[in-house]
Amino acid sequence: MQDSSAYSKAWRRFRRNTPAVAGLCFIVLAAGIALFGYLLAPDHTPDANMQISELALREPGFQAELLPIHLARDPEPANLWKRIVSGAPAAVRLIPVETESVQLREDSVYFSRTGGKGKQDAVHLTALFSSVRDSIVKTGNAYVFYDASGQAQRLDRSVLAQQVQSGAVVEHRTFWLGTDKFGRCILSRLLLGFRISLLVGGIAVLISLTIGLFIGAIGGYFGGRVDDAAMLLINTVWSIPTLLLVFAIVLALGRGIGIIFLAVGLTMWVDVARVVRGQVLALRDLPFVEAAQSMGFGAGRIIFRHILPNLMGPVLVVAAGNFATAVLVESGLSYLGFGVQPPAPSWGSMLNENYGYALGGKPLMALAPALAIAVTVLAFNLVGNGLRDALDVREVRG
Repeated sequence: MQDSSAYSKAWRRFRRNTPAVAGLCFIVLAAGIALFGYLLAPDHTPDANMQISELALREPGFQAELLPIHLARDPEPANLWKRIVSGAPAAVRLIPVETESVQLREDSVYFSRTGGKGKQDAVHLTALFSSVRDSIVKTGNAYVFYDASGQAQRLDRSVLAQQVQSGAVVEHRTFWLGTDKFGRCILSRLLLGFRISLLVGGIAVLISLTIGLFIGAIGGYFGGRVDDAAMLLINTVWSIPTLLLVFAIVLALGRGIGIIFLAVGLTMWVDVARVVRGQVLALRDLPFVEAAQSMGFGAGRIIFRHILPNLMGPVLVVAAGNFATAVLVESGLSYLGFGVQPPAPSWGSMLNENYGYALGGKPLMALAPALAIAVTVLAFNLVGNGLRDALDVREVRG
């Protein structure tokens, strides 16, 4: 069996491979973005789905002045864990305004929407600072009311008026990658797309490793009819085109994200099984396996304790390639409408929504998710190549 020194040498060889290290750094960065996407994205709402119709199809770098108006009912407060996992529901409605048009008159704030041709709208002053459940009572220079949670609120008018007059109530936001046809922040949805792609890839690889290791190891170790049955199953699945098999599974079981994990995983275990079977066939007659058999160890212990640890090199290389394939398959499914369903921000669905605008003079709308897919796939392929060279998978040591 390979000892820790062999893996230390492999790690040193891997570190000397600059492209592989660059790919690994990108994967680590992508994993961080996937984990903390909601905290990093400008739009913290679930699925980055805040739609501002007045700002649809804006160019990258567009700056907007937004007036936040509290909703009539505050959403349930989200703790840090919930914000990381699913984002925080919006407590306000953002309205694009002309900053100089925001004026306070008596108890109301008047403003002109961006592109509204000078037409003015108005909201009560308190709507900019708190949700209001019951009617507002003005007492002297203060407003008294109950908010959405039923708590009594008392706001000083002079303090509120000062914030309005100073422009502090207007939020300035830059849309670095522009907005889509629904007025959603493309950068926010691109960042959250890392989570879906890596999650689908990771779970699909785990499923493929579990099935592939079991079938390949059993067929290679026992040989005979067991191996014939394993190869019949492997070759049968191998003969079915990947996308066709995925389509069949999705159409049969539904389009939920859990089904996508299963569908992609069930199409990639064949690669793992073929590699594992071939390696087990080469290892089962080596002296260390014969010694384990002579000591009376069972087949399960010999396979999982003695043979499979020697196959980690080839298996890791195949797993890296399968991860890249899973990202491509998920993106292709979402592009065709069979993958993760809207409004979830999948790179494939972003391509589907925006490729027409790319042909109409807004190329970044489609290039951004396309580049994200390409760079992610390239990173996993570079890591796979680096692992192949570092672990020397062409030579299996006993």
